[in-house]
Amino acid sequence: MTDTYRVVLADDHTLFRRGLKSIIESVAGLQVIGEAGDGLELLNLLRTMTPELVIVDISMPNLRGIEAVREIRKQYPDMKVLVLTMHKDRSYLHQAISAGADGYLLKEDADPDLFLAIERIRQGKIYVSPHLEEGMIEDWVQIRRGNVSRSSQIEVLTPREKEVIKLIADGKSSKEIGELLLISVRTVERHRANIMDKLQLKKTADLVKYAIQEKYI
Repeated sequence: MTDTYRVVLADDHTLFRRGLKSIIESVAGLQVIGEAGDGLELLNLLRTMTPELVIVDISMPNLRGIEAVREIRKQYPDMKVLVLTMHKDRSYLHQAISAGADGYLLKEDADPDLFLAIERIRQGKIYVSPHLEEGMIEDWVQIRRGNVSRSSQIEVLTPREKEVIKLIADGKSSKEIGELLLISVRTVERHRANIMDKLQLKKTADLVKYAIQEKYI
């Protein structure tokens, strides 16, 4: 890495950010130019600076990491994004990649894989933690072949999407769901669209049938 590669960090744990910054800047050519403690702060920060790479956690207040990734991809299509998280559940991995992340690295794999992940992403490649890569490939192969069972489909959904399914099946409107989950109607509709797409459903009635089959209601 010869040219300066500018990085912004987003994690709600200040001590973790400080440690991560120190590790990153120990390598010549890498510079942390900004830090954020939540998703909204991150998006505001990106209006004032243009890093080559954003390293973002999933579990953050105000705006979750996945939603932040989606907004970054929409507003800054050329900006690279690496999700650095403790979540091993492959549903989070699928969500991150679908939202536009260029990499997904488990915090437990950050030593020694962080710099490998950064370099791969810098080269325009996708990086996934070795612990998750094999499972991800298996998931996508099954989806492409159309061999995904109902039980494995539900594993692809995030915990929040599962909450939304139950409330939709209970007959709640998007406004009511938003009030119960403390999210906007627009976010509810986005969750609904993601669920329908993942489960390959076309109508709300099909979603209700699915919820009944999976014993959500």
